[in-house]
Amino acid sequence: MNRSILRFVMAVCWLLPGSAGLSLAAMNHDGMMMNQTGMIMNVNHDSLPRDCPKLVGDVDITIRAGHKYARRFNGKMFAFDQQEWNVAPCSRINITFVNDDKIRHQLMIHGLPGYLYPDGMFHLELYGPGELKASLIMPSQKKTYLVHCEVPQHMEKGMKAQLKVGGGDADLPSIPGLTAPVRADSYPVDWNNATWLILIFSVIAGCALPYFAYKRFVK
Repeated sequence: MNRSILRFVMAVCWLLPGSAGLSLAAMNHDGMMMNQTGMIMNVNHDSLPRDCPKLVGDVDITIRAGHKYARRFNGKMFAFDQQEWNVAPCSRINITFVNDDKIRHQLMIHGLPGYLYPDGMFHLELYGPGELKASLIMPSQKKTYLVHCEVPQHMEKGMKAQLKVGGGDADLPSIPGLTAPVRADSYPVDWNNATWLILIFSVIAGCALPYFAYKRFVK
């Protein structure tokens, strides 16, 4: 079945009311799984990349997504709890993805070999608070992979990280707390006459109000 059609059918099934929608939506087809809580695409637990003679080992990673993880980054709204992971080439990564928010979040890894991962991606998605587990096997090439949430504006607002295989080949730009942004946030102030008047009034009011409050309520 065409993968685009399959995604559409799975989404419609999830929207159907009652147990009929739930039973249809709990699907597992060609590495794609979906139920009422979330979706997994392109899971790979056993198939080795062509450049890997054997599986090197397993790496267990827990990745949490949520608003609270963005508080340490100025101007950001969403983030993962970590922004970088390093694994050995030909490793199997067992990912536990946790959504700590009451909104939809995704975890997507791009640039993977298309013969193993259709569209070159690995995808986990939760429609609200919850947890998903899935595995993928990385190629042997030293490379840095983009990890992000593709919900509109979530990556732009901070939900972006990098996965390095064998130390990676470079750092990606605009990784919160790690690398410089391509376009830095700018908050210019228009210092016109009105701005100065507001500033002066605010300073005077800030000094005067405590004085009058003290005079009235303390003395």
